[in-house]
Amino acid sequence: MRLSGPGGMGKTELAHLIARVQRDRFPDGVLVVDLDDFRLGGVLDPGDVLAQLLESLEVEPQLVAAQFKARCRQYWNVTSEAKLILVVDNARYASEVVPLLPASGESLMIVTSHGSLHDLEDGAAIGLTVPPLEEWAATELLGLIVQDPRLTADPEAVRSLVRLCDGLPAALHVAGRWVRGHRLRPLSRLIPQLRGELEEKGVPDVERIWDTVYDGLSHAARLLYRLLPHHPGATFTLDSATALLGLGEAACEEALEELDGAGLLDLRSLTGAGAGRMRLPGPLHGHALRRSRRDTQEGEVGQAQTRLLRWMVRQAQRADRFAAGRRLIVSEEYGAVPGAPDVPLEDPEEAADDAARTERAERASRWLYEERHRLLAAVRLAHERGLDAEAVALSEPVWTYALDHPHQSDVIGAFRLAVASAVRHGGNAAWLVRTRCQLARPLWEAGLLSEAERELDSAEAVLGLLGDSARDRKLGASLIEFRGMLNGVRGEWDAAAADFVRSRDMHLAIPNPYGAMLQTYRLGEARAALGELEAAHLLLSEAHARAVELRRERMTRRTGFALAGVLRRLGRTEEARPLYEQSLQGACGRGSGFDQARVHDAMAALAEAEGRSAEAAEHRAASRVIRRRNGLDDEEGGTP
Repeated sequence: MRLSGPGGMGKTELAHLIARVQRDRFPDGVLVVDLDDFRLGGVLDPGDVLAQLLESLEVEPQLVAAQFKARCRQYWNVTSEAKLILVVDNARYASEVVPLLPASGESLMIVTSHGSLHDLEDGAAIGLTVPPLEEWAATELLGLIVQDPRLTADPEAVRSLVRLCDGLPAALHVAGRWVRGHRLRPLSRLIPQLRGELEEKGVPDVERIWDTVYDGLSHAARLLYRLLPHHPGATFTLDSATALLGLGEAACEEALEELDGAGLLDLRSLTGAGAGRMRLPGPLHGHALRRSRRDTQEGEVGQAQTRLLRWMVRQAQRADRFAAGRRLIVSEEYGAVPGAPDVPLEDPEEAADDAARTERAERASRWLYEERHRLLAAVRLAHERGLDAEAVALSEPVWTYALDHPHQSDVIGAFRLAVASAVRHGGNAAWLVRTRCQLARPLWEAGLLSEAERELDSAEAVLGLLGDSARDRKLGASLIEFRGMLNGVRGEWDAAAADFVRSRDMHLAIPNPYGAMLQTYRLGEARAALGELEAAHLLLSEAHARAVELRRERMTRRTGFALAGVLRRLGRTEEARPLYEQSLQGACGRGSGFDQARVHDAMAALAEAEGRSAEAAEHRAASRVIRRRNGLDDEEGGTP
């Protein structure tokens, strides 16, 4: 079903109403995606939208296929027997919609667009143009909004007001709340007064109504209204709006409530605790932007955006540290922004026990995921405004998000901008090395190996400009590690091993125990790939013991799994089995289907080597169930 028409007609509300009414017929639920949330610089990658939908359908991020065609096939597999409703808002072209069509004919897709999507194949959708409301319907809607006996008493005044609104539901909501705010004046005096004011301003009728309502707002509400179009990303939160406004939390809450009461904002998406995301509806976004151009004082928008960007850097840095632990960063740590409280994230290092520590880390990781669109838009805004330090600082938490959610093309664009900011600044070699390394990894993950190598070559060209501090020496060692990882992707394991040896020696000289342990692990992996199993066994045993000693949970899992694989290849299956069992237990505890599938595949090979054919079949069947549940074909193996 396709709903088209100009902004302000209520297409989104109608789409959601249809979904609510029909929900009982679609037991697999309702998915909602707003394509404007995914546009960066006006450009949309349908592959990124597919990744979001797959994750909404409980496909693990690490199991989302890397290539677009494979991702489409995975989405079709997942939805092949689904009975769900998919609401796609703000489509511009049919090419944005077609890849998102569920495979099952028993699903319903509702698309809203301003135009008619002429390039959509004839007969592919039931098209419905949402026209302006007829006068009787507009009058009925106004009555529901105002609920005031004055409407019945003065039908002529009501008719005048309805005509001013041109049948636009968005305008009727604003006008109705304006009338409701003046309860003591009779409509016979109120409406002519409004019409006179509007005609004096000489702008279109609907715009006049919004202007009149805007002029009646408090200073803080007017300021927030004209600043909101300059917020990075399509949506905002109470926290980010507070940082944008800069007048404190209480003032922002009051301003938002005032905008909601005036009909210029809809707070119904918020929960009772104030969590959730808001947006200015399309027509009001345009009106707010025009008022901003007309009324904003010199420097007002720039100061608000700078304040918001620095607040976002601080929140992203906190989430990064809480999710990934303390690690090498090249940006300064940003302090609290006056009048803009931090988001409620807690430091895992201050937790009372392991369970609380894990929960806090996962909450921080979820925040990075939930805020990804705003973080990516913030990198772009920082670059466009010449705030190079903020662009680089934001890119480092984006890196942590990208590690947990690989194969997202939008992060390549963000890292390119961070590199461009570092180059434009020109005075910080550490920025140049870090941003180019960050860009290289998603490039090689996307198969762009030559481009990834060029980024690492450019990073290496400025190594001589780094100082002799521990941070700069770690950064140099990290660059060599990246070179080794790229060589590994190419299958050039001799070169990779040499890089990891060099990087490890640099970490040992600093000294940096964690870095040395990580390079020992990577070197063990390289030796295993070269078939040097005894050397790999010694290296991975050392790395595993060091990871346990350092209490690095993620590396303990990785090193243990790798060590088990080498032991199995050496025929030491009795030693490999408990390591695999620990890995499987941990994967089940975390609910990680990606890791469970890998371990089941490995344990199937182990059981086969021991002559346990029935056990091997059980593990292969368990792995197959996980792959199919995540929409992967059997031949794709345990990883996408």
